[in-house]
Amino acid sequence: MKRTECLAMILAGGQGSRLKALTKTVAKPAVPFGGKYRIIDFPLSNCVNSGITTVGVLTQYRPFELHKYLGSGSAWDLDRNGGGVFVLPPYARENEQADWYSGTADAIGQNLNFIDLIDPDYVLILSGDHIYTMDYSWMLESHKMNKADATIGVFEVPWEEAPRFGIMATEKETGRITEFAEKPKEPKSNLASMGIYIFSKPFLKKYLEEDTQNPNSSHDFGKDLIPKMLNDGARLFSYAFDGYWKDVGTIESLWQANMDLLQDTPPFEINGDWKIYSSNPSMPPHYIGADAAVKRSMISEGAKILGEVDHSIIFQDVKIGKGAKVTNSVIFPSTVIEDGAVVDHAIIAQEVVIKAGAHVEGKEEEITVVAENEVVNA
Repeated sequence: MKRTECLAMILAGGQGSRLKALTKTVAKPAVPFGGKYRIIDFPLSNCVNSGITTVGVLTQYRPFELHKYLGSGSAWDLDRNGGGVFVLPPYARENEQADWYSGTADAIGQNLNFIDLIDPDYVLILSGDHIYTMDYSWMLESHKMNKADATIGVFEVPWEEAPRFGIMATEKETGRITEFAEKPKEPKSNLASMGIYIFSKPFLKKYLEEDTQNPNSSHDFGKDLIPKMLNDGARLFSYAFDGYWKDVGTIESLWQANMDLLQDTPPFEINGDWKIYSSNPSMPPHYIGADAAVKRSMISEGAKILGEVDHSIIFQDVKIGKGAKVTNSVIFPSTVIEDGAVVDHAIIAQEVVIKAGAHVEGKEEEITVVAENEVVNA
């Protein structure tokens, strides 16, 4: 079997509580995005496009729909010999009960046997809930050139957002990390961790095994392992990313990332040389009625539009009735918006019914959300 140089591990077990009603029944990485995708399509597609074809997906919260969606990995060309996608939920080991993953480091640590089985030279650790397109092979080359123990993807965020992230200080010339603070109240820089790490395997294994034995650890990379590595004098380097990257951990950030796709020239490409792949049902083309009006919008397969749609993303099998108006909104699959209903600045989850004449209206700073399977009456 061809040796795997780099194994990707995608942390996809998040509850996503800040996404409120959208994650009542599904894990955050399985939340729909952009008219035909799920959030997890981005790290998966990035892996394949970067030439990384052995991927572990660590699941936990509400995993059924995510497991079903991943299937054999064929949508991302990951149904292959000598590689592929491996779903890794928590499991009971010999003489032990199954433990929930208690932190990002614990999740990887509980799967050290899988990492040993693949036996890569490097382990790439990714979050399953960010929207971005990135070539990880360049980051891996940087890791090798620096003879690094660990390399962390970093992104300059607005100063007012810096307290939400792990923030680091680096040597200007080399990019070597000198300080790291997890969600500091008074950040010293705006260089934020993207939650993307490359570790040399023996180095990672050593620290994970030590962390497992530490009863005072929260078993988290940002809170525990990265600071300890720095204190030990390990060679930690940053890898600066200057493309589009958005942590869609809140309703407003998820809505904005969808809206970003509706520019004449979007800030990132999903169907060019760096294609984003997805698993989608085969459906007929969408239908636009004689009296319908559609502007600045994405309309997916199987949708039927008889009313007005402006600056919105409409997923597959959505029905929008006569006289209905949908603006500045994201409508998830199989939702029905009946005649004369109004939807504005909203995210409507799957299989919702907005009854005739009903109004669902939010505003840009406070997007309205309707949970899956709900019925909204006039």
